[in-house]
Amino acid sequence: MEILFYLSSAFLILFMVLATYDGFYLHLWKYELFNKRESIYEHKTHTIRAILFPLIVWFLFIDTNIPSSFYIGLGLVIIDLITLAIDAYAEEDSRKFMNGLPKWEYIIHLFSNSFHFAAIALIIATRITVDNNALGFATYISNSFGKEMVQFIAVNIIPGSIVLALIHVVLMFPKGKSLWNSQRARITCC
Repeated sequence: MEILFYLSSAFLILFMVLATYDGFYLHLWKYELFNKRESIYEHKTHTIRAILFPLIVWFLFIDTNIPSSFYIGLGLVIIDLITLAIDAYAEEDSRKFMNGLPKWEYIIHLFSNSFHFAAIALIIATRITVDNNALGFATYISNSFGKEMVQFIAVNIIPGSIVLALIHVVLMFPKGKSLWNSQRARITCC
């Protein structure tokens, strides 16, 4: 069981590194998808996923001793999967302004989402029980170093995830876009 916590921790960290690069630097900073008319739908799906992520982390990785949290987390993962499918379907139209999604960014999306769902699948696996050939979910996970490590990482991921989600929400509104664009114009690097 410990190995599941260690692997989930590693995939969570790998996801956050790629998601920060892709979700913040590429989507918001470099390409400014929220400013492109054809990319607004993609920005909306990214906003939904940005809001879902800290909630999923809270319910599946941190708040592990309340049975209802686990089921809420599973429901949020299903919503996240549906949103990802909608996002992927719309991405071709969204990136016409740059002649389609670059292959290297497509590869980043593949790895990022793989790490994201691998971390989630592994943390879900820590809750699966098999008793008398019946599959079930444990309502309590005993403390261990691996569990404490993944919870430590998850707790420290939450603040940045919330900030990124808030930025996505703010950029859905004209005033937020205007403020971002005026401040962004003042920075000459990157």
